[in-house]
Amino acid sequence: MSVRQQTPLQSRFYTVIFGTETPAGKWFDICLIAVISASVLIIMLDSIDSLHLKYGALFLGIEWAFTLAFTLEYIIRIWCAPNRKAYIRSVYGVVDLLALLPTYLSLLLPQTAPLLIIRLLRILRIFRVLRMLAMLQEANTLAGALHRSARKIFVFFAMVIVLATIFGCLMYVVEGPEHGFANIPESIYWAIVTITTVGYGDMVPLTPIGKAISAVGMLIGYAVIAVPTGIITAEVTVSQHIKEQRELRSARNCTTCAAVERDASAHYCRQCGAALPRPGHAPESG
Repeated sequence: MSVRQQTPLQSRFYTVIFGTETPAGKWFDICLIAVISASVLIIMLDSIDSLHLKYGALFLGIEWAFTLAFTLEYIIRIWCAPNRKAYIRSVYGVVDLLALLPTYLSLLLPQTAPLLIIRLLRILRIFRVLRMLAMLQEANTLAGALHRSARKIFVFFAMVIVLATIFGCLMYVVEGPEHGFANIPESIYWAIVTITTVGYGDMVPLTPIGKAISAVGMLIGYAVIAVPTGIITAEVTVSQHIKEQRELRSARNCTTCAAVERDASAHYCRQCGAALPRPGHAPESG
């Protein structure tokens, strides 16, 4: 997709809204996180019946104020983005839109519609919390690790489903409907609950063979529960190592005070304020 030429005003807005390198950008992100947290808090308070009956109108007014503010911010993001289509179709662009839709959709519902539908639409505003992830570098690192390990995790869950199916079929054969295992799907449900070590207790084996199978399922559950954690941890470790190596390659020494600077985007020394040599360039000898 082609990148649009920005005006100086659009460029300034883009630096503040999309970037965190400047003090204004950092303060914008901090204020945005505070507003998002406040809007989610209002949603949570409005879900309490006693507070909704007493302060429902106030909560609605505050919610509309938040919605209008987020709508203005969304429009400004589209206006100043160099590639508008890329932003609109991105994950965070979709999340920004989902955070706005429920309030406007509630206007289209008839007054006689059940209030539960409106409340369900209001729950979608919790997507605003996801917008805070875009402002955290650590969250982006974790998201990258999850993306790279997606195939491994998919294979792992496929194996768990196969194990749950096998255990469910065995329990259906051993225990049978007379002991609560009425059919294979319900038996598979019991196997999933057992392997995941949740154990609701609504279905329990009564025969010795069934108890033995259940014990094996519990032990397997404890054995496999650490597998996804290990996969993700390995990917995070690799990402952290790559980041450290990148910082090490871009590290420079100040020619005035010899302080080490690892940030490749830094132009001046944090200690003395002297100009730093460009990354990959050796300082000129005097």
